Amino acid sequence: MTCLLSLFWHYLNLIMLVLVGINYVGDSPGELSGCWNDVLNMKKYIMDVHGFEEDNIVVLMDDGNHTEPTASNIIRAYKTVMAEAEDGDAIFLHYSGHGTKVSLIRFVCIDTTCDLELICIFLKIRDDDGDEADGYDEALCPRDFQSAGMIRDDDLYDILVKGCPDGVHMVSLMDCCHSGTIMDLPYIFKADGSQTEMILDPDLNLDAFIQQISGKLLEYVQKRIAERAGM
Repeated sequence: MTCLLSLFWHYLNLIMLVLVGINYVGDSPGELSGCWNDVLNMKKYIMDVHGFEEDNIVVLMDDGNHTEPTASNIIRAYKTVMAEAEDGDAIFLHYSGHGTKVSLIRFVCIDTTCDLELICIFLKIRDDDGDEADGYDEALCPRDFQSAGMIRDDDLYDILVKGCPDGVHMVSLMDCCHSGTIMDLPYIFKADGSQTEMILDPDLNLDAFIQQISGKLLEYVQKRIAERAGM
């Protein structure tokens, strides 16, 4: 992590950070205990060790003292940092909380005379654009996921990958389940000693992915595919 964050010092302009920690207080099951600590420790580390400015750090936590990490607030924070970033800036994103590819909780109201009965229906998040090999999207679970739903990998891709301005360097640390493909990137790296460089995700629907991308990312992917074909 020290080497990774030290790379940011090569950027002469603004360094912006969004840190999200969700403990899901009161949820049973599902309450976590370490996500606030993750964010606070990260904030302290990047400020004390790397000298990052607090004015450029946005913190969302469900502790009652910070901005609530609802779906709309998380998405707004991500969109804002992308909108404000310029060529030469660096962005660091840290999310600590639940991730899923299995359960989406939807509430259905049934009118029974004068009372409203809430029935929880558990459903998988069905992939609707053909970019997932298993047919299901991965997603982040905001604090209000029961009412607002999940933040899908397709949404994160649109906001953070396609939305990242040219010349901006972004590092994203997603500390949650199913985070390996949470941003729908085409390359993967497993830090288990089996790889020395990134490889094309063998489960990726490449045709569907290419249809979604443009600009420098498309040029990069096409270049790497051509290099691989020429091996």
